[in-house]
Amino acid sequence: MKAFIIGRMQIHNRDWMGEYFAKIPKVVEEHRGQFLVRGGDPETMEGSEPLPDAAFVISFPDRAHARSFWNSDAFQTLAVLRQSGSTLNAILVDLLP
Repeated sequence: MKAFIIGRMQIHNRDWMGEYFAKIPKVVEEHRGQFLVRGGDPETMEGSEPLPDAAFVISFPDRAHARSFWNSDAFQTLAVLRQSGSTLNAILVDLLP
C-alpha cells in the first residue's frame, strides 16, 4: 500500500538550503520515492496553527520504503544539515485502500 511522508517546515536561516535541495531529490529517488509537493505556497483552510514556511509530500510504494529512506545514512546526513537552519514536523500515512 502506498505511503506518504508529509512534512511542515519552519525555516530559521537559509545557509543549508543550496546543498540540501541539490542532494535530496536523488536520495528520495534511490528509495523509490517521489515528491508530490515540495515547497508549495501553504494557505490556511481551517485552524489557527501558524503556517509553515514550506511543506512537502513524498510518495513511496509502501511504509517499508518510506522508513528505509528516513533511516538511511544519506538522508540522516542531510537531516543534520537541514536541522542546522530549520525545524520539521513530519508524519507517515498510508493511502486509502
